[in-house]
Amino acid sequence: MHVLQVSASDHRGGAQRVGWDLFAAYRAIGHDSKLAVGRKRSLDPDVFELAYRPKPNSLGGAFATCERILTPMAGRAPGAGSLRKRCLELQRGWRTPFDRWLGREDFNFPGSRQLLQMTDKDILHCHNLHGGYFDLRMLPELTRKTPVVLTLHDAWLLSGHCAHSFDCMRWRDGCGDCPDLSIYPRIARDATAFNWRRKREIFARSRLYVATPCRWLMRRVEESILSSAVVEAQVIPNGVDLKVFHPPEDRSAAKSRLGVDTACRMVIFAADGIRRNVFKDYDTFRAAMAKLGARWSGAPLLFLALGDDGPSEAVGQAQLKFVPFKDDASDVALYFAAADVCVHAARAETFALTIIESFACGVPVIASAVGGIPEIIESGTTGFLVAPGAADEMAARIEALLRDDDLRRKMGELAAATVRRRFDINDQVSAYLDWYQSIVDSRRELQ
Repeated sequence: MHVLQVSASDHRGGAQRVGWDLFAAYRAIGHDSKLAVGRKRSLDPDVFELAYRPKPNSLGGAFATCERILTPMAGRAPGAGSLRKRCLELQRGWRTPFDRWLGREDFNFPGSRQLLQMTDKDILHCHNLHGGYFDLRMLPELTRKTPVVLTLHDAWLLSGHCAHSFDCMRWRDGCGDCPDLSIYPRIARDATAFNWRRKREIFARSRLYVATPCRWLMRRVEESILSSAVVEAQVIPNGVDLKVFHPPEDRSAAKSRLGVDTACRMVIFAADGIRRNVFKDYDTFRAAMAKLGARWSGAPLLFLALGDDGPSEAVGQAQLKFVPFKDDASDVALYFAAADVCVHAARAETFALTIIESFACGVPVIASAVGGIPEIIESGTTGFLVAPGAADEMAARIEALLRDDDLRRKMGELAAATVRRRFDINDQVSAYLDWYQSIVDSRRELQ
């Protein structure tokens, strides 16, 4: 099988991790697997960047030269970073900043046209198509040339600009009069109705094989403008590598490796950019920690925020420590192996990889009951679901697990068994490969 994955990057969290894991898994079992990305961070030879390089003697080439000059100055000289960003945009033509000013989503990414030359692939598997690297207007032509599987990791394709709409349902019938233009990916002005109509027109001319990791998001797809493009759809949950994520032989030894007091109770919240990520809920996590810290007694209590920078602080009897984002899965696994309880506070969520990574390490999870999370956690069995923003309830659930060793151990064992049964990456890989083969066989029959 010749498979090309398409993703915003080859490393980082969430959707990018899923694309990388599938790409690596296919290659490991002998398939011709490649990964095309907007930004390449690894040195892997099977990963290539969808870069756009304007002709040196063109106006775009002049802006490219300015961008290269400004790059080492960004963050050092006042205004250099902003000017560099403008030069990056202007390399692609004057319409790019103009459309941004109007609030129109930026589809002008000429580098992504490289994909049109790759018609030798059996399957083109796309992940998140936002993130500043992909021209969505290419979808109709791409789907005529090659079968395109599209895995949604959020709801951006369904809306006029946002990756998650929270309680807003305007995405079902046209957007416009947007209640919050700042939600990622933010836009400058309310062109959400225009953006929605443009996506609808693109999808009407496309034929896509659509996957989601949870039923919650698939139900939204069925109600959305994307439904007109769907040839087949499947719900395929994300998986984790159980060789990397597994219960530790000794949780105290894992704490010791991290330099953590082995006698402490450790609560972990893992997410990329925890404090600034609008879809996570750091405020509720912080409030729950403060409430529990105010009444805690006994073993030292450590709250660890994995995926962000920040100063350590004491909140009552609790200590809060930040750890920067970790690219290496084995590093992430060590932190989960050292944890006693995992918390996942969220305002919107499709499918939290960190929950099943925690489960795989035998750690129960207390999480906000939003999006696809209730499809992962069986409340009272593998962890607890709490209402969004319910800091009191979250603190009470954390305390209950930390004070009851038998309950925590039993829940952790059931959580690990759940991952082995439902979220093994080998099952995810097999499900996609079987679907690919079915798609290829069906297209051959029609030729």
